Amino acid sequence: MSLEENKSYLEELFKDCSDFVIREFRIEQSLPAILFFVDGMAKTELVNETMKSLMILEGGEALIDNISDMTLPVSQIQKADNYADMLLSVLGGDTGLIVERNNKALLLGMRGMEKRSINEPDTESVVRGPREGFVENIRTNTSMIRRKLKTPHLKMKPMTLGRESNTNVVVTYLDDLADPSVVHEVVERLEKIKIDAVLESGYIEELIQDSTYSPFPQLQYTERPDVVAAALLQGRVGIMVDGTPFTLIVPFVFAEIMQASEDYYERYQVATLIRWLRYTFMVLSLLTPALYVAITTYHQDLLPTSLLLSVAAAREAIPFPAVIEALIMEVTFEALREAGVRLPKAIGSAVSILGALVVGQAAVQAGIVSAPMVIVVSLTGIASFTIPRFNGAIAIRMLRFPILIAASLFGMYGILITIMLIMGHLANLRSFGIPYLSPVGPLSSGDLKDILFRAPWWAMGQRPSFMPLKDSRRLDDSLPQEIAEQSGQRGKTIDHTVEEGKEPVE
Repeated sequence: MSLEENKSYLEELFKDCSDFVIREFRIEQSLPAILFFVDGMAKTELVNETMKSLMILEGGEALIDNISDMTLPVSQIQKADNYADMLLSVLGGDTGLIVERNNKALLLGMRGMEKRSINEPDTESVVRGPREGFVENIRTNTSMIRRKLKTPHLKMKPMTLGRESNTNVVVTYLDDLADPSVVHEVVERLEKIKIDAVLESGYIEELIQDSTYSPFPQLQYTERPDVVAAALLQGRVGIMVDGTPFTLIVPFVFAEIMQASEDYYERYQVATLIRWLRYTFMVLSLLTPALYVAITTYHQDLLPTSLLLSVAAAREAIPFPAVIEALIMEVTFEALREAGVRLPKAIGSAVSILGALVVGQAAVQAGIVSAPMVIVVSLTGIASFTIPRFNGAIAIRMLRFPILIAASLFGMYGILITIMLIMGHLANLRSFGIPYLSPVGPLSSGDLKDILFRAPWWAMGQRPSFMPLKDSRRLDDSLPQEIAEQSGQRGKTIDHTVEEGKEPVE
């Protein structure tokens, strides 16, 4: 096609697109050419410099190959011989160049889209640890991973998903650690996605997870580059999506719901105690309302007499059974929590906290619910906030309601049966072929040091064995052994004799 035909085709294709710019000019006042780009996605300063360098080109150069090699002041240049590749790059922010008497176009990497600055993620804040989080620009996110893992083994496979959105997706992994079959499975599932648009990583999560109907998350998502880097060092695979700060990590097991990145930055004794606290409050979050309903409805003999009389006196004027009380308060608490999330940040927390206090006190005074029920629901809500992974906390909150209903119908037997069903479901789950309850079921005793406990780093020299890995060795423990042999005293077994010509070490 001639230059004029290409220009007419582009003008017709992007008709009524005010942000698409076509600039016609001449190279050395003789050779016609056009530059085209999307306004707001390309750096206009670089576009102007490129046009200037071409307009003053000496020698009347007409070949695209020579122009790209010797003339253009752009570091990233690609050639395209079809409209599909060319338009995909231009709509992604590149600038296209077509010169008369050439059957190829040049794609100039001059992207200049506005993006959010790097800040600490609100959903995964830490006391000790990096203060940076992913942003909506995928190239910024890949650079943050590359800065933490400066190795050529870090691979980033590009893909494009969505017929209309053409969303850039990057599959990242360490090829010297990750199992090729897991990487192949991830890529294969992504390639089979046929959808009109991918606007957030949640689209991909729901489409590629193993069990669609399970309330438990089978993929981890995070805004923290250090979390992704740590996962890649365990042989996992990351899925980064342009337009969202949330990166997906696979495979994912249940134990990681209770793990936070800060566990590995603090001393192991503190991390272990906090993990015990999390597991305790996870059980309280799941079972407290159901236990209260079961005991007050069917098993009053389990309570001491004084406590039983106190609970009975508090419930004497309540017109509803305990299960209705619990449902009213749980639904109200969830509504207040949702309102706190949706309202502006400055007033959201105040509404959720004051709303719970005011509504709870008013409900008790009005005789709608009893004071013990307000205490139970408040404890349950606080306990759910101790779960580090938000998607795991959602699953616990959802399962609280069927357990509550089972407790109201069958008492303790209903709670036990429901827990057995949940455990059976968890044992049957897989995340990209990895059992969801690993390393507890099937049991891998060597990996238990990072489940209920967080062993010191020198004791975790091996990577998780339930993950298929090329290299299971994580660190050399010779340094801790040397320190232990010296009883922690510097110089006990060190030769202090000074060689001739050297100064002694202070």
